[in-house]
Amino acid sequence: MSEATHLDVLIVGAGLSGIDAAVHVSKAFPAKSYALLEMRQELGGTWSLFKYPGLRSDSDMYTLGFGFRPWTGKDAIADGKDILQYLKDTAAEYKVDQHIRYGRKATAYSWSSEDNLWTVTVEDVETGKTQKLTASFLVNTTGYYNYEAGYTPEFPGAADFKGQIVHPQHWPEDLDYTGKKVVVIGSGATSITLIPSMAPDAGHITMLQRTPTYIISQPKIDPVASVLKKTLPASVAAKAIHARYASVTIGFFEFARRQPKATKALIKRWAKIHLPKDFDYDKHLVPPYNPWDQRLCVVPGADLFKAIHSHKVDIVTEHIEKFDETGILLKNGQHLDADIIVTATGLDIQMFGGADVEVDGRKVDLGKTFTYKALMLNDIPNFAFIIGYSNASWTLKADLVCEYIVRLLDYMDENNFTKVVPVVDGGLEAEDIMKLDSGYLARAADKMPKAGNRDPWRLKQNWYFDKKFIQKSPLVDSEIHFS
Repeated sequence: MSEATHLDVLIVGAGLSGIDAAVHVSKAFPAKSYALLEMRQELGGTWSLFKYPGLRSDSDMYTLGFGFRPWTGKDAIADGKDILQYLKDTAAEYKVDQHIRYGRKATAYSWSSEDNLWTVTVEDVETGKTQKLTASFLVNTTGYYNYEAGYTPEFPGAADFKGQIVHPQHWPEDLDYTGKKVVVIGSGATSITLIPSMAPDAGHITMLQRTPTYIISQPKIDPVASVLKKTLPASVAAKAIHARYASVTIGFFEFARRQPKATKALIKRWAKIHLPKDFDYDKHLVPPYNPWDQRLCVVPGADLFKAIHSHKVDIVTEHIEKFDETGILLKNGQHLDADIIVTATGLDIQMFGGADVEVDGRKVDLGKTFTYKALMLNDIPNFAFIIGYSNASWTLKADLVCEYIVRLLDYMDENNFTKVVPVVDGGLEAEDIMKLDSGYLARAADKMPKAGNRDPWRLKQNWYFDKKFIQKSPLVDSEIHFS
């Protein structure tokens, strides 16, 4: 059967957000045609791309799971392979997998006001051939990083190193680190996931960081959730567990913002329970910023702290002078011997999968756009995107956006509207969309859309605010135009 070249709704990306959007659209509008474009040969996005040891969620699965299909696994912090299977099972259950076009990369979006349509240029990744699709409404769910390459700084002397240099985004399936000396550069979520998983087999691992990160431990299996699942009907238990995790996560974030000194003390107390008595906590685990100025990292069952306690893992906080044949020379003169160096140095930010965006022949500079309710962009018609929370589960936000898209499309159908576009009415001051000071975001500040300093352009990073603002507030206001 030939593929349709016009879709009522075109979803770009078949990861967590794309599956979420497809299920919402297909359930609400069985008569609408839709498709998902996926440039890789497997659904799952992040959870199928990354293959490094220990890949897992860094937020709880009870809120990372979809609202319409709650997570029923035993682990609150789940392994990557279990998350990927959950996504595949969800896509199959709702028949979303039948609408995915694999190996298709959207390279350009062009809106025509004359036709009230998007024309999307799609490249066949295998052959390089392109085709044009049209769509009445476009949803981008590709996230905000480049799937084809991670970020690696230029390290002096890297070419001299005789061992192997690996970026986690391109992890070799046959990498053997048994008995080897490994240096992992970086202190973010990837590093603290990799290291405890590699530690049992590696000879020794050094976590080399320029700046520490706040790290907190969370139980891998939540005893309260286990009791609720045993004692309450499944649907009631799911709602109760979801509400509990959402309130704790968002409540802790708000507490940290208001009481940074007390939050620092709490994080230190929780960590020191699991660390060796001679471990220099202040040097290695206290950043020069307040909690939640950058994203906190979560370790399930204190696994990183236990690995440090076993003395198979060390943390070194120092700047790199250069690589050499046998490892890394640091600015303080210390040398770290290494057989393998892992550059867990972050993501390369890329909006909308790198596609060019054009409205009536005018190329859009995404870095100069404003986000309407953090899900649409000013002056770009019939377009929505999904970027999840940086301080809570991605899916909490994705579910709200998908529900909004359904409300929006339903309203347009009822009123015979074919075009909707947010328009800035009055002055706006630009604010960062992610509201974090992380280096990978700072490097890409000019690429990312901005939030505004007033509603409906404001970004709160708070699920409770957004539930009211996105889910409950009227669709029609002075800054969204229907025609």
